[in-house]
Amino acid sequence: MHIHWFPGHMTKAQRMIREQLKLIDVVIELLDARIPLSSANPMIAELVEGKPKVVALNKADLADSARTAEWVSYFRNMGFATAILDSASGKGTKELVNKVEKEASEKIAKLTAKGIKGRAVRAMILGIPNVGKSSLINRLIGTATAKTGDKPGVTRGQQWLTVGKNLELLDTPGVLWPRMDDQEVAFKLAVTGAIKDDIYDMEKVILNLLEILTAQYSDRLCERYKLTPDQLSEDTMELLSLIGAKRGCLRSGGIVDCEKVRRIILTDFRSGKLGKFTLDIPNN
Repeated sequence: MHIHWFPGHMTKAQRMIREQLKLIDVVIELLDARIPLSSANPMIAELVEGKPKVVALNKADLADSARTAEWVSYFRNMGFATAILDSASGKGTKELVNKVEKEASEKIAKLTAKGIKGRAVRAMILGIPNVGKSSLINRLIGTATAKTGDKPGVTRGQQWLTVGKNLELLDTPGVLWPRMDDQEVAFKLAVTGAIKDDIYDMEKVILNLLEILTAQYSDRLCERYKLTPDQLSEDTMELLSLIGAKRGCLRSGGIVDCEKVRRIILTDFRSGKLGKFTLDIPNN
């Protein structure tokens, strides 16, 4: 299975973020709790090196809670403050704000000592596509957000948004993304929705997913698609056809509509209907 893509705007986005970082006190790196390692863009780590950072594990409602706890320990051992989020519902956002303000407290104290008092903490959210950045920003700023005045270094189309009394968030369009060479990581990004569905081979991705589910989570497959254990075939194409027949995904002549079945399985996986999954496991 090979998944390839290389956005042309990467260099421009990288330059834009590097310029914006000069204005920032704390970076919020937003990761998918289901794939915390695979959703960590290595270029972000390189860009923000030396800058205070809070790791936010989003979509935690779709992840294995025990694994999420392991990942929190992993990032804390690396020296990063870590928050668990479900930005769709807003759960964990207050904890995130508190951690961001705490990470910036030393910088704010230094400014106060220089006579610069009352300056809000300035933060930026970085993350890969479809990790929930827009949902988190909307949750943080609410509906009654006041835009702050113009600041030097902010280019057209960007704005500072106020979050509570002590935090300002730089709304940054676009996200940089590296060339993907690790196909295991690419699979995880594809199956969780970080990569657009029209630029990879969905058949191979879904067959790979079914192979994993059959080996590790056969009970969930049986429960969701009304299968018996003896119906779980090692041949993933046969299993795909069986699920299609069970779900009534048939064309004229009783032929299984494989494309429709693939979409159903992918939607069930991403929505949590197949259960909660964490595909990355910490190595410590």
